[in-house]
Amino acid sequence: MIDTHCHLETLTNIDEVVNKMGNNKMITAGTDLESNKKVLELTKKYPNVYGVIGYHPEFADNIKYEDLEFLEQHINDEKIVGIGEIGLDYYYSKENKEKQIELFKKQIKLAKKYNKTIVIHSREALEDTYNILKEEDIKDLKVVMHCYSGSKEMALRFKEFNMKFGIGGVVTFKNASKLKEVVKCLDLEDLLLETDTPYLTPEPYRGKINEPYNIIYVAKEIAKIKEIKLEKVLKETTDNAISQFDLT
Repeated sequence: MIDTHCHLETLTNIDEVVNKMGNNKMITAGTDLESNKKVLELTKKYPNVYGVIGYHPEFADNIKYEDLEFLEQHINDEKIVGIGEIGLDYYYSKENKEKQIELFKKQIKLAKKYNKTIVIHSREALEDTYNILKEEDIKDLKVVMHCYSGSKEMALRFKEFNMKFGIGGVVTFKNASKLKEVVKCLDLEDLLLETDTPYLTPEPYRGKINEPYNIIYVAKEIAKIKEIKLEKVLKETTDNAISQFDLT
């Protein structure tokens, strides 16, 4: 199994968490300059840790030219498999929408230049996200929608792009009927497993710090929703992740 989205640098017991995963792979995601630097360190330290580097929309007001230059300098580092976590977030503030959109577009252009997978964060901004992807003509890029939270109708619109949908611990929550419906209507080949460690811990550990090993509970819930065997979910989502991120 592969945890396609976590933030290992936030943990205090990284060695323990990584070792618990055995030979299973993790993709740890940067959000700002410091976490991007940490991602690079972690991919060098642990054989089963890969990384994506990028700038989260919450930092759009503070990103400088030098920060984007750092991305370009390291985007082809060994085991860096994409640009992320990038996108739009209107949940806390819409006042800097233009800066968020500008940063998002710059990072998409960088991904196109180096043919790298993009990992998108989109919170209360799905329509703008869709329109930007359309405008930027990303048909040749591989795209991951991290922690998808929209409707099944919107998910089907996003499928016109070369997109996989990251499904995490939220799908195990009792009140997650909308996400369960999305999982039910999408094909297994559209789905990736993720934890967003240390956030969004699945049942039965909700309320505790999340870790990559907990993707097994996400996989179990997907198997239950789709009425298929757990082994099939693990096999196909692993194949999806290997393909979408060009993992070795």
